Amino acid sequence: MSENDVDFAVAAYREEGVWQVQALPRRVATDFDALVQALRPWPADSGVLGLVAVDEDFFVLVRVRGAQVDAVLSDVTAATEWPLASGVLDLLDLPDPEDDDDAQPAGDLGIVADLGMSAIDLAFLIDDDLYPDEVLAEVAKRIGFGQEFDAMIEAVTA
Repeated sequence: MSENDVDFAVAAYREEGVWQVQALPRRVATDFDALVQALRPWPADSGVLGLVAVDEDFFVLVRVRGAQVDAVLSDVTAATEWPLASGVLDLLDLPDPEDDDDAQPAGDLGIVADLGMSAIDLAFLIDDDLYPDEVLAEVAKRIGFGQEFDAMIEAVTA
């Protein structure tokens, strides 16, 4: 996996109740451990979110709160080709998918429930045949940093 495969990688966090959104270097999004390490330095009232879209194929949503790391992978079958996705399955202690497995999400779908988006709503979005960037944009919108996210994505993908 190369950094050219990463559509975008963004960190989002609330500081004193205000959302901050920062672009991450695409190279840190090629490996799950590197992504988590890149998210750790940011201060955050409720943890820092990492939002990564890869090759218009899948996304990873990760939340780092101190030593606690939670993640959602939009499609477990991505782990057969992408180290980032495989790293999420390792965190979740899930086996690698078989070649004939169906696309399905893995992880805690309630990862941002305390921020305003329920597990059911996230599951519906993932199941809605949207592109990864569209799902992540909707997540950002529903939990309160949609405009900042859209502006950052426009800046890093232009």
